[in-house]
Amino acid sequence: MGNKKARTAISPTREEDYSGWYQSVVREADMAEMSHVRGCMVIKPWGYGIWENMQRELDRRIKATGHENAYFPLFIPLSYIEKEAAHVEGFAKEMAVVTHHRLVSKDGELKPAGELESPLVVRPTSETIIGASFANWIQSYKDLPVLINQWANVVRWEMRPRVFLRTTEFLWQEGHTVHATHEEAVEETEKMFKVYQDFVEEFLAIPVIPGEKSESERFPGAIQTFTIEAMMQDGKALQSGTSHYLGQNFAKASKIQFAAESGELEYAYTTSWGVSTRLIGALIMSHSDDDGLRVPPRIAPWHIAIVPILRNDEEVNAKIEAYCKEITAELNKSYFAGNQPIMAKYDDRQYKPVNKKWGWIKKGIPIVLEIGPRDVENGSVSVLARDKNAREYENMPRDEFVTGASAILERIQKSYYDAAVARLNEHTHTDIHDYKSLLKLFSKKGMTGFVNAKWCESIECEDKVTSKKLTIRCLPIEQSGTEGHCVVCGAEAKMDAIFAMAY
Repeated sequence: MGNKKARTAISPTREEDYSGWYQSVVREADMAEMSHVRGCMVIKPWGYGIWENMQRELDRRIKATGHENAYFPLFIPLSYIEKEAAHVEGFAKEMAVVTHHRLVSKDGELKPAGELESPLVVRPTSETIIGASFANWIQSYKDLPVLINQWANVVRWEMRPRVFLRTTEFLWQEGHTVHATHEEAVEETEKMFKVYQDFVEEFLAIPVIPGEKSESERFPGAIQTFTIEAMMQDGKALQSGTSHYLGQNFAKASKIQFAAESGELEYAYTTSWGVSTRLIGALIMSHSDDDGLRVPPRIAPWHIAIVPILRNDEEVNAKIEAYCKEITAELNKSYFAGNQPIMAKYDDRQYKPVNKKWGWIKKGIPIVLEIGPRDVENGSVSVLARDKNAREYENMPRDEFVTGASAILERIQKSYYDAAVARLNEHTHTDIHDYKSLLKLFSKKGMTGFVNAKWCESIECEDKVTSKKLTIRCLPIEQSGTEGHCVVCGAEAKMDAIFAMAY
């Protein structure tokens, strides 16, 4: 007889159907669901709790670099976007446009009453509308720099929606800054790019390759776009944050000018940068297993779930409940990762213990404690750490666990990051030197990964690769500096590039 298939909480498994597995993880973790509005999602409390923690930490880092939060309109006059030709060309197919206003009852139905004189675009990104305000705010070099961040929703008409990864409406932050010189704006672009890299690696436990986008992959209207690229468990790339140096392009379109110290009127230099709820998709596909979601402790809404194993004995149950509540209170006075409070939850819902346990496992909570009569008698706890086998417990003295919980959470955080680093290193190929070998690698089924190879910088070679459903993800910041030949055409190469399939 053949080997018996291992039990898993998620079906299908990653190996059987990666796309189906992803959808199952989201559903079983009760993170989100697609709404009745095509392409839009409902983010449920567990998923939104993860986003709130991302938002809280990233907001702290953004403000620490001198930026302030503001809010700008959801609707953008089409005429504003038309001022920047490259911008409108890059977003034209994704824009949602409001052409009518008010509803009236006609023949028993509600219908639009009147057509707008000037159509309004539902915010796909805010460079143009924010630029209009900046033009009013700035008169002199003394008003610079302007460092603004916005937390908002945006709309991009998505033809093939996929929860968290590609939806018509999604949440994000977008930074917009104005500077007196090219050098200051470039410094800002690179600084925020590094903020994203540190945040994703330190909090989401996802290693990334930092680099610059090729000309054809840049943000519409940008001079330079910097990106962090992460490798998912199926080997595909996921763009996880971008920072754009816009030069004077948007300043000229929006007439953002200032009186320099010389008295001359000059156009400013601007930047923009952002990350979105797509990072939740990155987290799912980087760390989860065939038993469900796994959330790095530094970003988890709850760190420890305490599940009582009750009996048909009120006196025994009272002791178990009191014991659980005492441990919960002790843990909630503790910290990990320096100054982050431990969030412990006593689960007193009226479900079977096994259902509560597996519910938490599939949500990816870092630690589950099961506590029964024997644990109360022995002063112990049964510990299930999510970075280990979900069916194996470690029995520990209560006090040892309470004092050591911080170290366990840090170990889980590190183990997720180390596993992702090992995957990135193992599946980044540096031995592909010709086009035939490149296509052969990406024609196989299953894990393919990244190829770090030479490129001549020609758009023809990039288009040739794109026609095969590959993309140049980035030009790594860390270049080898070695000579070589373009992996596509064989001509003398100018730089290293990361080739991959991508989401």
